[in-house]
Amino acid sequence: MGKSGPRIARQRRHIRVRAKVEGTTSRPRLCVFRSLNHIYAQVIDDSLGHTLATASTLDPEIRSAADSKKKTDKSELVGSLVARRALGKGISQVAFDRGGYKYHGRIKALAEAARQQGLKF
Repeated sequence: MGKSGPRIARQRRHIRVRAKVEGTTSRPRLCVFRSLNHIYAQVIDDSLGHTLATASTLDPEIRSAADSKKKTDKSELVGSLVARRALGKGISQVAFDRGGYKYHGRIKALAEAARQQGLKF
């Protein structure tokens, strides 16, 4: 059972993060997923199991603007878009779920852009 590798290691770390971070109705969870070319963010209420707001580099709103940018800059666009959508639905506080990734690079760029838009973690 010696399965390992970067994907499995991240999933293990994510399980550890999720043991502490839970999205409630008053403070939903901002969950981040990073693929090789794209980044996705969701605001989730775990008590109901509902996704309240989403954004990704595939969103038509930012896709054309994101095409010629670096991945970190794309992450900033996604962070500000998910924050605007969450604030539009009356969500001002979230718990940040880094998804087992290091708080660095694209993940950090997304989080800081969301904070600048007024989302509190």
